[in-house]
This record gives sequence, C-alpha cells and structure tokens, in this order.
Amino acid sequence: MNPIDPRFKTIIEPFKLKIVEPIPFTTREERETLLKTAGYNLFNIPADKVTIDLLTDSGTGAMSVEQWAAMFRGDESYAGATSYYRLEKVVRDLTGFKHVLPVHQGRAAEKLLFQVFGAQGRRIPNNSHFDTTRAHVEFSGSEAVDLPAPESSDTQAEHPFKGNMDLAALEELLKHDAARVPLVCLTVTNNSAGGQPVSMANIRGVRALCDKYGKPFFLDAARFAENAYFIRTREPGYAERSVRSIAEEMFRLADGCWISAKKDGLVNIGGLLAFNDTGLHDPLRNLLILQEGFPTYGGLAGRDLEALAVGLQEVTHEDYLRYRAATVQYLGSGFEKAGIPVLKPFGGHAVYVDAKRFLPRMPPQQFPAQALAVALYLEGAIRSVEIGTLMFGRKNPATGQDEPAPRELVRLALPRRVYTQAHVDYCVEVAQVIAQGKHLVRPLKIVSEAPILRHFTARLEPLGS
Repeated sequence: MNPIDPRFKTIIEPFKLKIVEPIPFTTREERETLLKTAGYNLFNIPADKVTIDLLTDSGTGAMSVEQWAAMFRGDESYAGATSYYRLEKVVRDLTGFKHVLPVHQGRAAEKLLFQVFGAQGRRIPNNSHFDTTRAHVEFSGSEAVDLPAPESSDTQAEHPFKGNMDLAALEELLKHDAARVPLVCLTVTNNSAGGQPVSMANIRGVRALCDKYGKPFFLDAARFAENAYFIRTREPGYAERSVRSIAEEMFRLADGCWISAKKDGLVNIGGLLAFNDTGLHDPLRNLLILQEGFPTYGGLAGRDLEALAVGLQEVTHEDYLRYRAATVQYLGSGFEKAGIPVLKPFGGHAVYVDAKRFLPRMPPQQFPAQALAVALYLEGAIRSVEIGTLMFGRKNPATGQDEPAPRELVRLALPRRVYTQAHVDYCVEVAQVIAQGKHLVRPLKIVSEAPILRHFTARLEPLGS
C-alpha cells in the first residue's frame, strides 16, 4: 500500500495530524442505559458517547490546511460573491456543465430537482435510490424505480461493478412506459448496493438509452471521485488515465448532476446542482431563491464555498484515494477474518456487513441489521447505520407488517481523513468479540415510527421487553 516502495504494506495515511480532538470512552453499563434511553436507535445517541463514529461519511471528514486557509478568503456578500465565481469555475472545469447552483447539502438539491421533474404518476429509474433520494421522489408523487444490476443481489460475488444499472430493465421500462419517465438517474457509487462502483461502459449504456428515448440523464455524484478511482483500477483501458480525467469523462456523459458535497467535496456542509439545459435554469433558480437563498450563495457562507472549491480539486489526488480504498479493504478483511460476513468486493467509503448471513435465523421483521448495529455500539461504542428493513422496509397495507428490504446490511462508513489504522484495528477487535457471542444479539421491534424516513427517529426495543 506504500506508493513509494511496494515492499512495505503498512497503510500510511497521506497526511499528518495538526489538530486533535479527544475521543470519548464509556463503560458497557453506561451504553446499556444510553441505548434504552435512545430507543435502540443510534441516531439518538449523543456524539460524546461514541468512541468510533462510523454512522456516516457525510460531512464528518477533516478538512485540509489548504481548505482552512481558503476559508479566510470567503466573501460573505449576499449577491455576486467572488467565492461563488471561484467555485463555479472549479465545477465547470470538472463537470463541463453550464449552470451551477450551490445548495446547503445534497437533499436540498434533490428537493429542487424532484419538485421540477416529479409529479403524481411519474416513474423515476435509478440503479438504486438512497434514502433521502427515494423520499424526495416519493414526496413529489412519483414512483422511485430501482434497477440494480443482477450481480448486486449476491453479496459474496466478486463482480467489479456491482453498482451498475440493469440496462435491459431500463430499456424495458423506457420502451413500455417512456411517457411517465421524466428523467433517468444513476448513483455513483451505488450506496444502497454496498458502495459499489458503476463502470464507464454502464454509464455509456445509460447515456445511449437516454438518447434513444429522449430522456435527460442525471448523476447522483456524491462519491464521483471514488467511482472514478475504481474505474481506473478495475475497468480495462483506464489504468493509465488519471482519476481526474476519468471523472471529467463521467460527468460529460450526463446532462446534469447533483452532489452532496459532504462526501467527495471534502467539506462539512454543502451541495451542488449542475446541468446544461438552460430551460431548467429559471424554474430551479426560482425554487432555490425561495428555499435556500440567493443563487450565488445557495444557503452557504462564502467560506463554505471556498472550502468546497478546494475540496473538489483535492479529492481526485490519487494518493488520498489509494489510502481510502486500502483502509476500507483493511477494515472489511478484518471483519471477515473475525467471522462476520461482509459484502464483496469492498467499496470506496464503507464496509457493509451482511447481517442476513451473520444472523440467518433472525427474520427481517426483527431487524437483524439494526440488532447487529446495536451490538456494535453496546460492545465497543462503535456507531454504524442499518441499511435494511428499518431503512427501506415498506408496510403492507393489508397486514400492517413490514415487507423486507432486499438486503440486511450494516454500513460502517469511514469519515474522510479522520481515523488512523489503530482505530480500525480496534473496530476489528470489537468484531471478534461479537462474532464469538452472536447468540447475544437481540432481535428488535418498533415502538414508534414516522411515516417517512422512519429510521432517523424510530424508537425500538428488544423483543420480549
């Protein structure tokens, strides 16, 4: 993993520490009480009671010295801030898109986009919608249609691009129901399918079908740099290309994108909506003014715009991406050796534990992935997130029972440039403890839930309580 000398295998973080933050420690007894108080929902656990926080990689990274320096340059003018024009140039150079609208985070871009494209009776295809994307599509009255590649259903298959769209299924949808499809979306990397990348060939295939049926094509590009890195390392013909040039090619195959910049923007807050169609500019801009702010700040401070402009350039540095992918692989391999099955091949931002394989006797209606996430916190103060029936299950209106999600995964998302190899080794030790006592992982039931995005606020308790 050493980019200078292949004889050395230790993962060396391509940065040095300049500011440190204390890590909190709690006892197992304290964590038992905290879980009960939180309704066995890890979103309700205070951050100062979490030792290793792998809940999300969204907005949880550490910024670079260049980003902090750039923030002092922030222009806080209400309209026409110079910081916006610096960001606009960076985004145009990277994506090639004509229109650039900043927003405070990715879901704000989703809200704007699906207010324009969504409506009752419409169908919006994606390789896999993630939670907030699906919520905004459905809130608009549209149906969120997932068309993942068939290979993604097998968590153990070593297919290099399990994040792909099922092109045959997409063509079938467009052939028979094109009038109800306002646009086609593609998530890179595919978070719901385990952080798996999408190949350039697949992106080209989606582009060709959109051209054939006259549909606009948008990327959900929150992790565009990680996707480009996997194209470079896994797809024939790209090994000699730079990650930056691959990312540019990806964007130029689409008509637009939205980006939660809290991921590959390397910032703690921010997002983007960028596109070519001038006809979309006025309706999106007008909604932006109503909901986010003037188009040259879009809900962000000038200093945030400056940090994002730097982050979008730093994120394609290959030493950083090499280290990030190696860290995910190291963590995943450690869990696997401990006896906890994980989704393979490893993705770019997280390890996905296969709770269905680890707890085969626990039915989806007892939320095995959430139960395993709770166990990780109870035993080691590690916070993760369930991607299973709690997040994506649907109530059957006839029975009132949860219809299971296709997968029961626990995602361990690594914040960017935050934890060292020692922190990862600790996580593996906790996995070893759980693997040896998995009979102690307790099934759960829902006590209360919201009608939408229930996993953020639901309260649960162990069965039999």
